[in-house]
Amino acid sequence: MNDEEQLTGGNTSDSVVRVGKTVRKPWQRKSAVVQSYLQSLRGAGVVAPKPLGRDSDNRHVVEYVAGDLALNHLPLSTDALFRIGRMVRQIHDASETFPLPQRDDWNLPLPAEAPNLMCHNDLAPWNLIVGERWVFIDWDGAGPSTRLWDLAYAAQSFSSMFEGQPVEEAAVNLKAFVDGYGADIELRRALPDAMSQRTQAMYDLLEESHRTGFQPWASMYVDGHGEHWRDASAYVQQNHAAWEQALSI
Repeated sequence: MNDEEQLTGGNTSDSVVRVGKTVRKPWQRKSAVVQSYLQSLRGAGVVAPKPLGRDSDNRHVVEYVAGDLALNHLPLSTDALFRIGRMVRQIHDASETFPLPQRDDWNLPLPAEAPNLMCHNDLAPWNLIVGERWVFIDWDGAGPSTRLWDLAYAAQSFSSMFEGQPVEEAAVNLKAFVDGYGADIELRRALPDAMSQRTQAMYDLLEESHRTGFQPWASMYVDGHGEHWRDASAYVQQNHAAWEQALSI
């Protein structure tokens, strides 16, 4: 198509283009399920990109969502974090009615133990559009997971729990996000350990991929992602007590 615009910024998808008001990516084995998942979420009231099927070039087509990435506005205000936490809760609640695909069909890079819920698996500032609408994008990594594993990643990334962020500020951010989610006592108690495990798992994936040459993670490791997640993992683990205190009721 003559009006295709190459989109950049992603790390794990090749040949992502914008065509008018659509985004098109290579069709994958799980794309049909992702399309059904998006349609189900939208039917439950979640603001998600509209799935538009497959085009004549065998590409996965979804609605293009205009706006800016939340990543460009970090650290986010506590009001914004509360709102995003509420968005994540709405996604998880709406996912309860979606039939869970067979785990063996997915081969997710960071699988959860005993998956029981269809999840986005990358709810982070680099996948949230803020503008007229606030919309999570890039659902291609969706698959079977759990509330806790998905929430741990979202809470850590949106709360800016990274090396260099004052611990007190990150703890306030975390509380705002989890309050927005409306997490119960059991989830709050489990979250600090889950965040430590999730950040360490991300680093381990990158480090092992670097050793074995498994792409795209091997290239991401040397492009700065390895150092980032190594430091983030240490930061989250070293300040475990601060996260426990922030999440206590």
